[in-house]
Amino acid sequence: MFHSFSSPLLIGPRLLHLPGEIMTLAGGGGAVKGHVLIIPFPTSGHVIPLLDLTRLLAMRGLTVTVLATPQILPLLSAYPSSVNALVLQLLPPEAARDVALASVYPRAAIQALGSLHGPLREWIAAQPNPPSVIISDMFVGWAHRLAEEVGIRRVLFSPSGAMALSVVFTLWRDMPKIADSVSFPEIPNSPTYPWRQLSGLFQAHREGEPVSEFIREGFLANMESWGVVVNTFNELEGPYMDHLRKIMGHDRVWATGPLLPPEADSFSRGGSSSVLADDMVSWLDSRKDGSVVYVCFGSQVRLAEEQMTALALGMEKSGANFVWVVRADGPMKVLEGFEDRVAGRGFVIKGWAPQLPILNHRAMGAFLTHCGWNSILEGIKAGVPMLAWPMGADQFVNATLIVDQLKVARRVSEGAGTVPDSDKLAEAITELIGEDRPERSRATEIKGAAVEAIDEGGCSYKDLDEFVKCIHASPLDSDIKS
Repeated sequence: MFHSFSSPLLIGPRLLHLPGEIMTLAGGGGAVKGHVLIIPFPTSGHVIPLLDLTRLLAMRGLTVTVLATPQILPLLSAYPSSVNALVLQLLPPEAARDVALASVYPRAAIQALGSLHGPLREWIAAQPNPPSVIISDMFVGWAHRLAEEVGIRRVLFSPSGAMALSVVFTLWRDMPKIADSVSFPEIPNSPTYPWRQLSGLFQAHREGEPVSEFIREGFLANMESWGVVVNTFNELEGPYMDHLRKIMGHDRVWATGPLLPPEADSFSRGGSSSVLADDMVSWLDSRKDGSVVYVCFGSQVRLAEEQMTALALGMEKSGANFVWVVRADGPMKVLEGFEDRVAGRGFVIKGWAPQLPILNHRAMGAFLTHCGWNSILEGIKAGVPMLAWPMGADQFVNATLIVDQLKVARRVSEGAGTVPDSDKLAEAITELIGEDRPERSRATEIKGAAVEAIDEGGCSYKDLDEFVKCIHASPLDSDIKS
């Protein structure tokens, strides 16, 4: 069960440590085999898969300490007792604000988390049984220098896929200048993207500007990491995993995905649902197999009124059953009258949705998605063909993978400011649900590979076992190369 947070002990100016938690580790003096410090980036798309990995590490006998913001703490409530929390506290007001608004202002949040470098070094030095490994998000590249200073290893965790990470590494290493398009000839299949579709963090880089240089230093440090864990599986992105090994210059690059919670916890993954489980399941149970389109654009996308109107018209014209997840703070007047017109075939969820059980329901026939990597992996694991509308971040790269290479999806729109044609959208929905299209058979095929990858003996299962073996090993063990 979750540990009590009463009577915390202040360690340094910015951190709280739960007294007695880490002190219970066996041994004394020096880093302990099997103790991992996890440093997430505090947005749902980054935190959720890293916490899924955390659970798996704890289940394999590791002791894990998670550096947690107040927003992350509730997500740890059902984790094993070997998962401890190191709680952020007393950040300077500006830094605390920036961390809390990480989903809106990621650049500022990356810099704000960097201010924890010194306090964390002090915390590690003060522990009688400190961690032997730091696993940190790709936006926490400074953790590599921290690990070097305290004499332990740092492992990069990528919440993006291997193809997207390959593109990101190449961007920050080569620093291409502004152009109509940028090509990546070293990456398998030699992708090319318009400048506007590249990483927003990269586009915002300004040479010599402190925040920009701090972010670039972090990404360059990522490429020096002792190891890399990617939320993917070899059958999905094998060539890109091999490419990452070439970039890193070693084979300590593990594919451990798709990272997902136990089925019993899938309804609460990432937070409390805004709908009752029984209501959602009952509505889906009343639909025919493969007859429902699920529409969701993740936790960060904010659709304009014109975009929501086009979506509503497209779903209405399609005649299809649908589940539509809308932001609770979105332009709700679009829904006025709409819900009455689609009564009986539409289910609108305002706020956080239980995406995993929805996608895995037999009634699900298509998934209209922004192409966030977590959503793509969830759709693939469920065997649901997708309608792609990438908007930013790594989503254009992800769309290339699922549309052009894996062929489990078709594009219906592109860009955060684009307003789709409602007639074309309705046609795409109708075709993908109502016809025996190749995307459907491909989705079923890749679902089988995803299930096999995480089952005992599968490629991701074995990679995770090998990763845990490396964590348990001493840095001096001959079979582990530093």
